Amino acid sequence: MNHPLVQLLGMNEAEIALVIASMGETPYRTSQVLDAIYRQRVDSIQEISTLPQALRSALGERATVGLPAIEKRFVSKDGTVRYLMGYADGQSVETVWMPEGDGGEAGDGTEAGEPSDRGRGWERATICISSQVGCAVDCQFCLTALLGVKRNLTAGEIVGQVIAVLKDQKVSPPQDRINLVFMGMGEPFLNYENFIKAVRLLVQEVGMAESRMTVSTAGIVPRIQDFGKEDIRPKLAISLNASNEEMRTQLMPLNRKWSLEKLMAAAREFPLRNRERITFEYVLLNGVNDTIEDAEQVVELLRGIRAKVNLIALNPGPGIDFATPAEERVTAFQQVLIRAGVPSFVRRPRGRDIFAACGQLKRTVETATIPAQ
Repeated sequence: MNHPLVQLLGMNEAEIALVIASMGETPYRTSQVLDAIYRQRVDSIQEISTLPQALRSALGERATVGLPAIEKRFVSKDGTVRYLMGYADGQSVETVWMPEGDGGEAGDGTEAGEPSDRGRGWERATICISSQVGCAVDCQFCLTALLGVKRNLTAGEIVGQVIAVLKDQKVSPPQDRINLVFMGMGEPFLNYENFIKAVRLLVQEVGMAESRMTVSTAGIVPRIQDFGKEDIRPKLAISLNASNEEMRTQLMPLNRKWSLEKLMAAAREFPLRNRERITFEYVLLNGVNDTIEDAEQVVELLRGIRAKVNLIALNPGPGIDFATPAEERVTAFQQVLIRAGVPSFVRRPRGRDIFAACGQLKRTVETATIPAQ
């Protein structure tokens, strides 16, 4: 009877050690396998050249690496790349590569870095990672919500997105300044255990900097509390998107379960590290949540919280019944926050022309028809 192959990608050191021990091999083979999978980014066990051929063959009868397949790439005029990543069961997710080279706001709201001396046209890049196939949160302004949720991704499937993009782009942390944002398809805190395991692997095995990772949640309050207790954790971003309870419930039905009041209480209690701020993301919808009064209410909501705000003018798409506000409305909203002492950044759209911008991930296999703005 043939047993299904074990997927090594997603295993930590202890789990791979068990596989090696079960084969009667010496413990140092564990570090060789870890290095090959997470840092050399091999596609197959046969590529692990540090293992003798007999061991490669024996391990190949029990296990596979498990990297996702890059099924399609879409390249934006601004350099953004949207990847369609395929998994063994036929499901797929989207992962986005965003090079940043003009000293502007990065995809996660981090400030500009030092100029690059590598002559490749970008100073740093951001990889936007998915955590579920689809999404169950049902935000009314998000294309991903139209998919519903199919299933959670495993830790290996989450890490695999990063490794596949690093390999495709021929870059390596920490030499290359790579930010990771868990802001793709899905709600990471509804797939918490796999998300956290992936974070640990990305830091400990892939070599990503914890300080360059951000996770965005729609407001799963109990998990925000759990997240604050983690010894290894990305920075926290919260999707706010409304200035009061009624509006947030209309835009984000999740608010019925975890109200704005409970969410803000969790944010106030969140244990921030030195110089750390919570990022609040706010998608501006023309004539809905983008008035001066809304901005003033947001200031009151954030009072007493060490926070910054990323403002995102709606990225449009088919089936979304909202409009993108004019630039003047976005600027006016931002100025209210800044005058009140709340650091506020306008996140410019990246890859809007290929359905790669915030809120547009929908496993779209056609070339987008929305013009870049």
